[in-house]
Amino acid sequence: MISILPVEGLPELAEGDDLAALVAERAELEDGDVVVVAQKAISKIEGRVVRLGDVEPSDEARTLAAGTDPRRLEVILRESARLVRTRPPLVISETQHGFVCASAGVDQSNAPAPDMLVLLPVDPDASAARLRDELRERTGREVGVLVADSFGRAWRQGTTDVAIGAAGVRVLLDLEGDRDRVGYELHATVIALADEIAGAAQLVMGKLDAVPVAIVRGLDVAGEGRAVEIVMPADRDLFR
Repeated sequence: MISILPVEGLPELAEGDDLAALVAERAELEDGDVVVVAQKAISKIEGRVVRLGDVEPSDEARTLAAGTDPRRLEVILRESARLVRTRPPLVISETQHGFVCASAGVDQSNAPAPDMLVLLPVDPDASAARLRDELRERTGREVGVLVADSFGRAWRQGTTDVAIGAAGVRVLLDLEGDRDRVGYELHATVIALADEIAGAAQLVMGKLDAVPVAIVRGLDVAGEGRAVEIVMPADRDLFR
């Protein structure tokens, strides 16, 4: 049976906080658990926040802002490897990690203060690996860790959480060569396993409930995948 358990009672996080210790104090982990952590929690403890007062917008940012705060657009531009599509002030861009998402993942919601922005971690897979090691040291348990963020999806409304960082978890389930009940051989079926787990965890984490960590229990998904493997390779991206 699969269980999704919120880790409640966590304080507002800040740079340098020991997230592993905070989780270990509030949850009894079991071997095989997948600990799903909101991206903003990781970004805050890693100091990936920017104060708008420290940002000087460029001419490009002022143009893209279209009457909104150009300092926010400047931060988005700095976090972008390329702009995919713009409709000022809306920006879809590819981040330095290879993620294609709104505003390069820059977000003002749930920031430490109203005049601050939260950026994506520099290396979410490394962040997940560090937290996994720290949880093992704290609890003695072998768990997987996913760093989750909310992404929109082409052709569908609404957002869902996906994995942008992973450690100790299979991220993709390749069913090529397997056969269905009538004997048809699957040729191109790959399940985004880590994204499905992240989306399930979001059901108990929410956006306004101050629950940045959840535990997904009862899955057999141990592995050595990284979230960067989920990014569509450029040679297969029909919309590039």
